[in-house]
Amino acid sequence: MDQPDIQNIKAKERRNNIIVIALSVILVTLAVLYFMKDREHRAIVSELNVEKDSIQVELSDLVYRYDSLATENDTISEELFVAQAKVKNLLTEIEQTKKLSLGQINSYQNQVTTLRGIMRDFVVQIDSLNRRNQELLAENQEVKEQYKQVETEKLQLTQEKQALEKNLQRAAVLQVRELMAEALNSRSKDTRFANRADQLRVYFVLAENVSARRGSKNIYVRIMRPDQLLMSKSENNVFQFEDLNIQYSAMREVVYEGHDLPVAIFWDNTGETDFMPGKYTIDLFADGHNIGTTSLELR
Repeated sequence: MDQPDIQNIKAKERRNNIIVIALSVILVTLAVLYFMKDREHRAIVSELNVEKDSIQVELSDLVYRYDSLATENDTISEELFVAQAKVKNLLTEIEQTKKLSLGQINSYQNQVTTLRGIMRDFVVQIDSLNRRNQELLAENQEVKEQYKQVETEKLQLTQEKQALEKNLQRAAVLQVRELMAEALNSRSKDTRFANRADQLRVYFVLAENVSARRGSKNIYVRIMRPDQLLMSKSENNVFQFEDLNIQYSAMREVVYEGHDLPVAIFWDNTGETDFMPGKYTIDLFADGHNIGTTSLELR
């Protein structure tokens, strides 16, 4: 083989070696770049998964916090239900997504931030409503206490008024003093013997009373015999006492002006049987009240 041919072969081998080396370098470089790219991709995927887990935790926390919110306000309840549904739907969407991009992560994070802000607004509104409700309950309780106090005071005033009216009524009742009954004989002398008595005299003084009604008044006398029979000249001689019409023995009309007024009322036994021995009970009535009682013993 000639010298030139040998040189050509060697030159060709050198070119081939250079090409092999260059290709090897390129291959190694590509392999390194692929490895680096793969590691970077894995790191990004891992970071995205970490962000995904973080977003799921935040959404789960939001679901729990939304579940804990409650209000009796219908409008807020409806808005709360809508917001809660959005949180649950977003959580479901993220759980079902296998591959996430950085853009998706950013979008989810923005939605979580928005939903968290909405929830804070709900908390503020519900707290405000609860405070207002507490204030209204306190005001309502205060009003009830005030009403109860007013009713108590009203009842007390009514009772005091009724007591005052009763006291005035008692004060207005005619009072008598020096009430006495005696039997008189035919010469109008006092006697203690039944067979000598012709009439009975009931004497008393209507006492001074500035509270009593003034003017004409009927004074009624009821005389009960020892045998507990009422002495009366007619069944029509009746007057009203409380809710009853009862008989009287004798009556006298007087004009009372609020000052002491001596009064005498007589029972005349003319034309009737003699008085019987024993104890006679005499009751006085005026203005629908029993104003005095006395007794007389005849032998």
